[in-house]
Amino acid sequence: YCCLKPFVNFNAKHDAEVLRKAMKGIGTDEDVILMLLAARSNAQRQEIKAAYKKAFGKDLRKDLRSELGGKLEDLIVALMYPSILYDAHELHKAIKGVGTEDEVLIEILASRTCDEIKDIAKAYKKEYGSKLEKDIMGDTSGHYQRLLVILAQVKKWLSKYIYIYIEREREREHKKRVYKKIAGCDIEESIKDECTGNLEALLLAVVKCAKSVPAYFAESIRESMRRAGTDDKSLIRIMVSRSERDMLDIRAIYKKKFGESLYSTIQEDTEGDYQKALHYLCGGND
Repeated sequence: YCCLKPFVNFNAKHDAEVLRKAMKGIGTDEDVILMLLAARSNAQRQEIKAAYKKAFGKDLRKDLRSELGGKLEDLIVALMYPSILYDAHELHKAIKGVGTEDEVLIEILASRTCDEIKDIAKAYKKEYGSKLEKDIMGDTSGHYQRLLVILAQVKKWLSKYIYIYIEREREREHKKRVYKKIAGCDIEESIKDECTGNLEALLLAVVKCAKSVPAYFAESIRESMRRAGTDDKSLIRIMVSRSERDMLDIRAIYKKKFGESLYSTIQEDTEGDYQKALHYLCGGND
């Protein structure tokens, strides 16, 4: 369940005018911008963007980028992408930036549905003129590369691949124990025993998402805020991409698993307008 619902009495033209006013003149009214955009659904934001272009002949996303700064800018600009295009954009940035951001590839490809991945691949090709799986192959290697490509193409075969992979790795020494483990619930332990690095992280993400996508994201959010220094890139990406998908489920699991609400962890770990915007996307305290 999501908690960010379409805004009632929505008027795209009016919202576009409010945003323009907040950005015109000396200084920018960040409060108005974040309160408005974080309280609209993604589809409504796209309408506002179109109305802004029509009324003022300008690109709203570009204007927001030039008027805002820091983490608030990153979050608000992220909100302005259609959700599928946002995933495609994040994947492209992860592959084509300086060094591969493997955690982004793993998170998006392991957690999205088959239909979402098909749409992301289409959007990626349209936006960047190259195939997602081709770019992945150019930037990764080995079993890790093969699994990412499988995810980008036909995700449903992946569980089978994991089992075969682990079985082959351990076959010579203790085949029976592998079968027992795979048949039982200890697949995560098997992965930790047999794999390392990106391959281990990818396999674990796939298995966790197969069990529960909201639980996977509750854990990922926790990790992003409990590291030495908050991993704001991950936090923004998850909060933006899950706000209209399963944020209520993530919140409930987070509270149950970590004994405090997601809202209160955000309160402790962030500040200012950035914190306010994250609280909007979180949708409330539990």
